Amino acid sequence: MRKINEECGVFGVYGSAGGEAARLTYYGLYALQHRGQEACGIVVNDDGLFESYKDTGLVNDVFTPDVLSRLGNGGSAVGHVRYGTTGNNDRSNAQPIVVNHIKGRMALAHNGNLVNSFELRSELELQGSIFHTTSDTEVISYIITKERLTAGSIEEAVNKAMYRIKGAYSLVIMSPSKLIAVRDENGFRPLCYGRTDDGTYIVASESCALDAVGAEFIRDILPGEIVIFDKGGVRSIKDHCDKAAHSLCVFEYIYFARPDSVIDGCCVHTARARAGAFLALEHPVQADVVIGVPDSGLDAAVGYSKQSGIPYEIGFIKNKYIGRTFIAPGQKTREDKVRIKLNPISDVVKGKRVVLIDDSIVRGTTSARIVRLLRNAGATEIHMRVSAPPFMNPCYYGTDIDSRENLIACHHSVQETAKIIGADSLGYLSVESAKKLAFGDGGKGYCTACFDGVYPGGVPSKTGKNRFEKKISDNKTEDNQNE
Repeated sequence: MRKINEECGVFGVYGSAGGEAARLTYYGLYALQHRGQEACGIVVNDDGLFESYKDTGLVNDVFTPDVLSRLGNGGSAVGHVRYGTTGNNDRSNAQPIVVNHIKGRMALAHNGNLVNSFELRSELELQGSIFHTTSDTEVISYIITKERLTAGSIEEAVNKAMYRIKGAYSLVIMSPSKLIAVRDENGFRPLCYGRTDDGTYIVASESCALDAVGAEFIRDILPGEIVIFDKGGVRSIKDHCDKAAHSLCVFEYIYFARPDSVIDGCCVHTARARAGAFLALEHPVQADVVIGVPDSGLDAAVGYSKQSGIPYEIGFIKNKYIGRTFIAPGQKTREDKVRIKLNPISDVVKGKRVVLIDDSIVRGTTSARIVRLLRNAGATEIHMRVSAPPFMNPCYYGTDIDSRENLIACHHSVQETAKIIGADSLGYLSVESAKKLAFGDGGKGYCTACFDGVYPGGVPSKTGKNRFEKKISDNKTEDNQNE
């Protein structure tokens, strides 16, 4: 297994009368930075002329004032922050992708993973298509472009393409005259839109990005829906709606999304606090203080404290100038970052029985180091509670868990895991409670495949989702040998 990553973030602007699309997209991507820290990109549309820039790195580092000025003053734009779940981490795989074809041009940003990417790409290559990246985003762009050759409009081409692409995808697509937002039939990945006071429409992965640019939230894009923004206003195509069970990735609420976002009608903070309350009911313990691991463990810790009656305290100070260890590139880097990222407040934990709340345990390495920090700070007991069920299965819809090999829960019991990480006890949230975080017992549903192995959108073929990446690597090796 490679590293485990989180989602990407997409953002779109339509109809900025003041030509502020580049600036709005910059702020929107800044708000979505937590969803991707490998690469970012912006494509601006100025009356049909596309200007683009993308590179590896953080939004603030890539989009300097000089770069933003060179993007111009167009009224529409699409942007993307990336964590690659397929494709190498290099500039060629950064998004958005820009396609020029006989019917015009298109810019596309994608969050998610296809489960039939291999089959589609093989078919396209046999027909003469040449790929420049190893991401399945390029596959989507080819399928839409191919349909556009015979379709009367780009939205019609997107509608036809949706019959062919399978899996998880939230898309923002820009043509010279339109902006289009698309969500897959299951609604695996979030997508919403809003409007600013001057009438500019904004599309974003999370509502926090709407807030960042002063846009009022209007609604979530429905699973299977195509929403078109053009000079005629806003319209919708719902041919693919109600074709599959609603299956939002539950980890959006547990970890990925910002706590101030509202996804499919539920505040992320509220869902996480509810997870903590469920944990207190499922795994009670006698303790003196409840603390959370910053940042996504804090809301659940508040919920655990309120439900259990055990006081909540701030137990760690987080270095704000270092990225998440969960998504750090490489094990050595991840371990180094733990030491400088978190520092316990000794007066809070010294001589105390501590309930430690975190959002997940993947390999156990980070958890063991955090427990050790608390021991060294004087905690007498450490009872770890996790606001997610144990990871047991690969994810094929956008979270980069492509093997069971390094998932600690696949090889060790709860008691064994507690011993490995050095905790006095360990309790995970149940899958049943995870399904109730936002919507209660009925209504909308979740994808919990990484916990229970039930895949609502199917699984890829046995060829493996990184097959093309391996092929390119092999070809490079052969070329080097030939030289």
